[in-house]
Formats: sequence, C-alpha cells, structure tokens
Amino acid sequence: MTRAAAGEWRGWREATEEALYGPHGFYRRPEGPSGHFRTSVHASPLFAGAVARLLCRLDEALGRPAPLTFVDMAAGRGELVTAVLAALPAEVAARARGYAVERADRPAGLDHRIEWLAEPPKGVTGLLFANEWLDNVPVDVAEADAEGVPRRVLVRGDDGAERLGDPVEGADAQWLRRWWPLSSQGDRAEIGRPRDTAWADAVATLERGLAVAVDYAHLAATRPPFGTLTGFRAGRETVPVPDGSCDITAHVALDACTLPGGRVLTQRTALRALGVSGARPALTLASTDPTAYVRALAGAGAAAELTAPGGLGDFGWLLQPVGIPNAPLGELLGDLLVDVPDHEEQ
Repeated sequence: MTRAAAGEWRGWREATEEALYGPHGFYRRPEGPSGHFRTSVHASPLFAGAVARLLCRLDEALGRPAPLTFVDMAAGRGELVTAVLAALPAEVAARARGYAVERADRPAGLDHRIEWLAEPPKGVTGLLFANEWLDNVPVDVAEADAEGVPRRVLVRGDDGAERLGDPVEGADAQWLRRWWPLSSQGDRAEIGRPRDTAWADAVATLERGLAVAVDYAHLAATRPPFGTLTGFRAGRETVPVPDGSCDITAHVALDACTLPGGRVLTQRTALRALGVSGARPALTLASTDPTAYVRALAGAGAAAELTAPGGLGDFGWLLQPVGIPNAPLGELLGDLLVDVPDHEEQ
C-alpha cells in the first residue's frame, strides 16, 4: 500500500493498516512494540511460566504429540515464545516446536530453533497464543449522526482530524446491529468484523489443540459508549494519529470473536488457575530464610500486577478448543473455567 497523500480522508481501517504495517509503519521500527508499551509478557516472567504450564496441561490432554507446537501470534521480537520454550520441562521441550508470527522482520539473535513466519503454520497440533494481537487488527469506526444513523468515521492521516462519511452498510451494518448497536448522536463503535475473521482464520490453522486470545476487551453488556480507539507512544497514551508515529489500538469485542465451544474469562481467573498468585509470603520465612522471603515477595508483587483489578488482571482471555472430541474446556483444563458463564454461540 502506498502512503496516502497529505490531507486525504480515509476510513480508520485503511489508515491504520498503513500507519502500523506499511513500509514506514510503526511496527516496522527497530525497537519493536516493547519500546513503546509494556504487555504482560514484559511485566514479569511469571506470565510466560503460566503459558508454559498451560501448554504442558494441553500436552497431556492431547496425548503428548510429537511435535507439540507453540505458535506466538503477533510475536513482537519473539519474547514470549523464547521464554515459554525455556520454561518447559526437558521432556516436553524435546518435542516442542516454536513459531513466531509477525509482520516485521526477524530480529537478530533470535534462537535459531524458533521459526519466524508472516502467517501461522497450518495443520499443527498444540497451542496458538495471541497476546495483544487482535487489538492491533485494524478496524473501521462508526458514529451515529443526528438521526441516529451509523456513519463511517473518516480520518486525515497527517493530523488525525475526523469527519463523518457515508452510512455503514452491508456486513458491517449487520455486525453493528448484532454486536454494538448505535442509536444516539455521538455514540461510537469499532466495527470488529475484521477481527472476528482474523481470529477464525487463526483458529482454523490448528488441527488439534487450543487457541487463546488475550487482550483489552469488552462484552455486550459493557460496551463503551464512545469506543476505545487510542494511541500509544513511548509508554504514554496519546491521540491516535495514523501517520506511523504511534501505535493505534482499540479494545476487542471478544464475545463477537468467540466461536462455538469457546469461552471468555478474565486474566485474573486464568493466571490464578495456572499458579500465579499475588499472595504475600509468610512473615516467618523472613526470619528462617531472608533471601527466599525477598524472592517470594518480589514474585508476589509481579503476580499482583498481572492479576490486578483495573489493570492487567481485567484483560480478557478467549479460549477456543479445536479438534478435541468429547473434551469440553472445563474437563480439558481442569479448574481453569470454574464459574465462567457460557457465551452465546454465533
């Protein structure tokens, strides 16, 4: 895609696609995403450890296949796949194969055993893990006009100015009516249909296993009235301007992405079930083994950040099993889904 002419008005999906992934896009920068924002992967090695435990639990459910695949979607610079493979027990690691899926170039120094791909591999068995991927799949924005008609929001790439375009029609209009209806003037929504398609395509690459999407999310009962589109630069939230200078992101309607058999829960619930607890160590440990106490205290602090209400703990986890007959998620993953309500099948 060529760069837009100065002052050209386009929909947010087209403008974001170029701003993030074009030849001069934000994600082509050498510092990578970690140079601008901090995900759960960067917050603590406890996160990768929990994902490794999930992979081991899945390995048992799948009958210990060879190879056992771990696919890291939107891999950044390969931080998660590197840490997950390193955290696996030797017997599992010997059968594991890691893939990093990213549109940017392979970073120098990445473990040669990790394959770097632009698209996820097909027909594999194992775990596909998409941490903060779907929020960067570009989407159009709609806003209700004075008559309550949803219109596509157009944006100018050089300064981020907006104006209303034509009414939303066709499949996008159907998606809005089903998942994020607008009626009052000024109400806004991000049209998540491209994310639904991207997720379904990613899930379809698994022959057997589990696909997990972890992201900023909202469900039908809690849709934000004015949308969530924003920008990030150098660790700070900023006005989203689609000129390649900042990340452009919007929270994900995870219930719309969910395929039959999938379930949604919070990161807090998932990580606690996978052994990540923010509980402080017993004070008696401080007197018997001060070094161990300090380590345990640091781990508790990191775990608390990963599971904190109002922060990373509120992230949504969408779990989608594939090709595992007679194994509902509750049985496949033990206590991971206790007290998680079913979501409506599409």
